[in-house]
Amino acid sequence: MALKKKPVTGMKDIMPDEMEIRDYCISVIKKTYAEFGFQGIETPCVESIENLTGKNGGDNEKLIFRILKRGEKLNLEEAKCEDDLVDSGLRYDLTVPLVRYYSNHTNELTQPFKALQMGNVWRADRPQKGRYRQFMQCDIDIIGEPTNLAEIELILATTTTLGRLGFKGFQIRINERRILKAMARYSGFPEDRYDEVFIILDKMDKIGIDGVKSELIETGFAEESASKYVDLFVKMEEADDKLAFLEEKLSGNIEDEVIPTLRETIDTVDATKSAEFRMVFDPTIVRGMSYYTGTIFEIAMPELGISCGGGGRYDEMVGKFTGTNVPACGFSIGFERIILILMEQGFKIPGKAAKVCFLLEKGLKDDRLKEAINEAQKERASGSQVLVVRMNKNKKFQKEQLSTQGYEEFKEYYQDPIK
Repeated sequence: MALKKKPVTGMKDIMPDEMEIRDYCISVIKKTYAEFGFQGIETPCVESIENLTGKNGGDNEKLIFRILKRGEKLNLEEAKCEDDLVDSGLRYDLTVPLVRYYSNHTNELTQPFKALQMGNVWRADRPQKGRYRQFMQCDIDIIGEPTNLAEIELILATTTTLGRLGFKGFQIRINERRILKAMARYSGFPEDRYDEVFIILDKMDKIGIDGVKSELIETGFAEESASKYVDLFVKMEEADDKLAFLEEKLSGNIEDEVIPTLRETIDTVDATKSAEFRMVFDPTIVRGMSYYTGTIFEIAMPELGISCGGGGRYDEMVGKFTGTNVPACGFSIGFERIILILMEQGFKIPGKAAKVCFLLEKGLKDDRLKEAINEAQKERASGSQVLVVRMNKNKKFQKEQLSTQGYEEFKEYYQDPIK
């Protein structure tokens, strides 16, 4: 059987020029988040299948790379279904592993716990440009803080990081799951079908307001409820203050503190931010994960027409492991999408060390070799990045190749210095 040179479908090899930018971004991310008090942790890439299929991951649970049982545990003859053959799987996000980690180490951790996780996750998704089956996620979470201080800190830390990576003019679009539920309740939708309503609402940017109304009716919801629901969005767009409009309209359908707290979060971030971005209340944001219970947010880049991160509050997830709910909130940067944008924009790492190449004649030896290596060592000690290689016959082509890798200065060493 012939060996295959290409990576498995949905995976990719990372070339040195991209790796350099990835390493730089990781260093900026880690440094910035550390300034906000987040502590780095690491969890295994493999989790118990019970954790991965516990109805915490939404559609991601359909995309799990499952791992077969091993040895005596793998009994093909008695297996009746796939679940009998597997006991673990590759993680599809970093939130489920984090909550398991926190539940296992609660007594050893400072409270509230501010965690930073960076690592690969795996989803058996259909590959497309910028989307692979293995990709890196970068998450920060605060567990144990019940107030909106968690949301404020998460948004400020994330936006400060994006600003330091050169991004500006982006938006943090924010909503509240309890507002979503209150709007559905006000419209008369059955409570046990709210998620169906939200799935349709999530298509607003693709099918428009009329499309949302039509699909709600086609799905079996009452036309009166669909009309009342859509009318809320239409009138909200006409209002000078969307939150004030909702506070009045939803009175009696929502807890009194929800909208004022959301307003305080927006106003505080706006007043204290260090990056150039806008906070935007967007009542159409749903977020697909079923574990969200409160504030939800996304990073939007209108100029590029994409979203590159998001998160929210998930106060009931720890309780599924421990039996006691603990307030929790997290924010994830779309690391791979950030890297793709920077690569396409021709991003140059600021303050990058000078790159010097020492070309040594193939016959260079003895004292001349020592002299060349010693000079290279001195340049490295002064902060330069120095590559020492043997000189090719086609020196011009060799230099051209090295120039594409950022080498701007070349020093040539010959056995006979006269050359």
